[in-house]
Amino acid sequence: MGRPFRTSTWRALLGRAVVAADLGILFGVCAVATALGVGTRDWDLAAAAEYSCIGAVVALTLMGAMRSWDSQVIGQGAEEFNRLVRAFLGASLVLALIGYLFKAEGLRPWVVGVVPAMGAGVLIGRYLIRRVLHAARRENVCMASVLVIGSEDGVADLVARTRRVPHHGWSVTAACTSTGPVDGHADLDGVPVVGDLDEVAHHVAELGIDVVAVSPTPGWSSRRLQSLAWALEGTGVDLVVDPGLMEIGGPRLHVAPVDGIPMLRLTEPRFDGVTRAVKAGVDRLGAAALLFVLAPVFLTLAVLIKRDGGPVFYRQERVGLNGSTFRMVKFRSMVVNADQMVASLAATNEAAGPLFKMKTDPRVTKIGTTLRRLSLDELPQLFNVLGGSMSLVGPRPPLACEVATYADDARRKLLVRPGMTGLWQVSGRSDLSWDESVRLDLRYVENWSPALDVNILCKTLGAVLLARGAY
Repeated sequence: MGRPFRTSTWRALLGRAVVAADLGILFGVCAVATALGVGTRDWDLAAAAEYSCIGAVVALTLMGAMRSWDSQVIGQGAEEFNRLVRAFLGASLVLALIGYLFKAEGLRPWVVGVVPAMGAGVLIGRYLIRRVLHAARRENVCMASVLVIGSEDGVADLVARTRRVPHHGWSVTAACTSTGPVDGHADLDGVPVVGDLDEVAHHVAELGIDVVAVSPTPGWSSRRLQSLAWALEGTGVDLVVDPGLMEIGGPRLHVAPVDGIPMLRLTEPRFDGVTRAVKAGVDRLGAAALLFVLAPVFLTLAVLIKRDGGPVFYRQERVGLNGSTFRMVKFRSMVVNADQMVASLAATNEAAGPLFKMKTDPRVTKIGTTLRRLSLDELPQLFNVLGGSMSLVGPRPPLACEVATYADDARRKLLVRPGMTGLWQVSGRSDLSWDESVRLDLRYVENWSPALDVNILCKTLGAVLLARGAY
């Protein structure tokens, strides 16, 4: 299925939809606050309207200052939400300062109530728009056409990645390699090789390309890249360069110019400090709150599991932070002697690497099938989070026998606490290959940030409800 309209058209429509939704939500919240007389004692609508105008102007100004409507971030990654959060936090601070300087006590409820409500509304609106966009992209609509410059391996890798995550909005439609097409034609995983490195600009114009992605390739010099950038000026085509630092990005990459040459500065991943202490505190508070709220669920599941006979909980030794071991607790979803049956079922193992997985596992109990499909068997891990051996978000907690087979890169997973959920869970869980699971865990370790944790937690709910890769 091809794209029904040009990229410039859907990008413009997306931008207008986002602006309209943001303004509608902001003014809607302001209208409600005015009608309720927020900030006034005697239901003074004129004063409430004045506060509404001040609040709306400050919020819109901060959203503009944070470039919340930048087309490069709308619908892409966590940066869109990061900018919105910073904008509304800034708006609350500015209103607090205005209230202090001008003795405007009526702004207090706006600082602690109305502006946060604005922010929450806008975030929900952006999330819903993104869901619609991602649904369209799964049908190959609202996609940007990409021409890849690179080696055959580099082209094949990028094609596989874009097909695995269509919600990113890239569709590789052509490639240029150092050798070009052989005998007038070539094909890499369904993508035609249309030319060599000297024909890139020509094919960009001929094919109506939206993005040119440059990966490391023999024969591609900085001078050639500069010439291509000049050739693409004024065309509206995005030029994206892969620095060759796979799975590393976000807060660890910085541009540090040296005598006019932009150099990428790669900072070390941070595994301690204030942010990690905050993460540990949030983990424990979150686990305690969830255990309190879910107490009736725990009791119900315990009764159902007990009816199958055997203990309610299953405890297994796992490897955690810095290689230390701990007892991970789960609701029992298998027969009592499940561990002793692994050897006899080895021939039917459907997982790669040291993992053992079966889509139809004879060891799973009747209630266990439902528990595993909805990930309810993992709820008792909240006790591990409360005790500090696990985190709400992190790499998958491995078995000691798995760690014994780890290469040096996989051992980096042990630099952080394992999590109840992580990139592996929101990206397919048991459907992932061993290499993909390791890659996602390492991506988390290398690029951890509070925003990434929030993003994963939000996606976990959808992954659990849809039972993607759960068995």
